[in-house]
Amino acid sequence: MGIRQYRYSSDNLGYLVYGRKTAMAIDGGAVRAILDFIEKQSLELRYVTNTHRHPDHTAGTGDLVKLSGAEYLSWEMLLAAGQIVLDDLTVEVIDTPGHTDDSISFSVEESLITGDTLFNGTVGNCFSDDLKSFYESVKKLLAFPPATKVYAGHDYVKYSMAFAKIVEPENAQIDAFLKNYDPALIVSTLADELEVNPYVRFNAEPIIALLKKRGFPVQTEYERWLGVMSLE
Repeated sequence: MGIRQYRYSSDNLGYLVYGRKTAMAIDGGAVRAILDFIEKQSLELRYVTNTHRHPDHTAGTGDLVKLSGAEYLSWEMLLAAGQIVLDDLTVEVIDTPGHTDDSISFSVEESLITGDTLFNGTVGNCFSDDLKSFYESVKKLLAFPPATKVYAGHDYVKYSMAFAKIVEPENAQIDAFLKNYDPALIVSTLADELEVNPYVRFNAEPIIALLKKRGFPVQTEYERWLGVMSLE
């Protein structure tokens, strides 16, 4: 049982979640690599789905369905189901609108697959223009245990840490985060994110002080969220 990460295009990250016999592809742009692994492990690709409908995430969906005979699970089907069962592995579906209205995250044992909602070191753009929903989605993800692993939709680690360094030049955890960066496997924990990711550190004293200095209101957590989302 496990989660296998696939890099495709320049920085996209897709996933195969699998149990003893069956598997589900999420944002499966690396079509050939996924099918090769399925064949070598004698797995059945039962489902194909996406974290959201942006074309860089759906690029391999049609080919995977056509070549494997797997069932495509739409956003509507995922929300209606609430969870997907692969043998003895249960994948929980989490509605996380904000980046887009149809953004979905997945909880698999002690891991989250977060698409473009939460990256390793940053968050996605709010293309939905619904910052309140985005805030609530991020809060949902941050409510998982600190040791929960974060598997995102892109490798933006170097860019995000360069920005984090501008925001918090005295934050020594940023260098430690970068030291552990491995382009072959992009993963962090929620605890890591709360130490280095300025967009989820809206309750951290250094970020609150920065927001005050820049004239942003900081009395409520949502005001602080709006402040960090405005940082440049």
